Amino acid sequence: MSTNALKHPKGLYVLFATEMWERFNYYGMRAILVLFLTKALLFDKVFASQVYGSYTGLVYLTPLLGGYIADRYWGNNRSIIAGGLVMAIGEFFLFFCGHFYESAAIATPLFYTGLGCMIAGNGFFKPNISSMVGQLYAKGDSKTDAAYTIFYMGINTGGALGPIICGALGDTGKDGDFKWAFLAGGVAMLLSVITQMVFQKKYLVNPQGEQIGLAPKNAPKFFQKMPVMVGFLFLISLVTIALVYIDIMVVSYLFWLLLACILFIAFIIFSDKSLDAIQKKKVAVLFTVSFFVIFFWSAFEQAGASLTYFASENTQRNLGFFEVPTSFFQSLNSIFVVTLAPLVAWVWIKLGKRNIEPSSPFKMAMGLLLLALGYFWIATGVNGVGAGVKVSMIWLIGMYMMHTFGELCLSPIGLSLFNKLAPVKFASLLMAVWFTANAFANKLAGVFSALYPENGKITSFAGYQISNLHEFFMFFVFMAGIASIILFFLSSKLKNLMQQ
Repeated sequence: MSTNALKHPKGLYVLFATEMWERFNYYGMRAILVLFLTKALLFDKVFASQVYGSYTGLVYLTPLLGGYIADRYWGNNRSIIAGGLVMAIGEFFLFFCGHFYESAAIATPLFYTGLGCMIAGNGFFKPNISSMVGQLYAKGDSKTDAAYTIFYMGINTGGALGPIICGALGDTGKDGDFKWAFLAGGVAMLLSVITQMVFQKKYLVNPQGEQIGLAPKNAPKFFQKMPVMVGFLFLISLVTIALVYIDIMVVSYLFWLLLACILFIAFIIFSDKSLDAIQKKKVAVLFTVSFFVIFFWSAFEQAGASLTYFASENTQRNLGFFEVPTSFFQSLNSIFVVTLAPLVAWVWIKLGKRNIEPSSPFKMAMGLLLLALGYFWIATGVNGVGAGVKVSMIWLIGMYMMHTFGELCLSPIGLSLFNKLAPVKFASLLMAVWFTANAFANKLAGVFSALYPENGKITSFAGYQISNLHEFFMFFVFMAGIASIILFFLSSKLKNLMQQ
């Protein structure tokens, strides 16, 4: 076999860089969001948690619209560029919000506008760049799996750098400095767009040399002009601003909207007479595991909310010569993914060679169990610690490491399961179920973060009362632990349904 046959196309590294800068932007902004809300805009933790949950929930919902429009009207390339530009505009709105943070009359509309642009732009960027990776290769090319691994490294490189650089610029203890973190995110987003624009024609091509990511030939040309596209996305941003504001300030409707989406998709698929009983059983497996991932991500996504409060107020970050910024801790997950993913993959390969590799549902149950153990670790660290006492960073670092092991057992396994089991006719619609479950979980993460105890206040959820940090973290131990036990018991049944 020639050396060229083993090489990856240069377009993969273009997509790697485009995605890396976008993830830098997203995770850098997420790392300082609740800190900006509580320290600069002076909102309380409950309100900041609600904003976080609504924002991240909608971030995972808008890709359903973005993917639909790209497939039928814009194509992947145009959607990525238009979405990226709107995200950059959103960061610049947040930059000005950070500049005028002392004036609520100016800062509030700027903040919601920035948030709306970030959500809408992400909806058109996120689903399209991932789908382009596979288009670089011929169908059945053995290098495709390795390509997605390389691309995943780009995601985590950006995820690691964003919180560190944005934190170094904005999370300095000075309220006005937050604006520099938003500016860094906006610049990163522009670099992402420029990378895509400069190299897409030359390098984003299939094995036959034909450009990929183009709009359908019969799509209206007027709708594909960049000013029209950005204007359309800005209108969607205005709608998103209203959706965020209503969910936070008027009535929390997002749970019901997401539930309605899942039920509607389930009705469409299960009422389709072209699917046989075996296919419908496999679809039932996908809906079942989607239900359990809600418990995982709602606890895992505390990283951007309650765990940020914990890092800021209850963790000893002073090393004597340097005080670690709170936002730096959000880089740990991406760093651990890069370092631990090869180990987890090696374990699965070794078990596979011995014919004892666990089924996908069993692996996902292991992910939930590792998440519970991570929270048990940090709950142990704060047990009996008095109010105002700060604990060692080792408790937070150890928890993030166990959570990353859990993520590697659940996230890539779940995505692979959807690719294997989804009927071709409903492949995109079922991937929407995965994204909607993530959206539901992120909204729930905001609800759970609002339970964070402070000043002796007692909070409660479904009868479970929380008066201190130990009880707060044990809440996630019980939730994830019970979910993992149920999924362990169901895994053999689900495995049988998968193999029919």
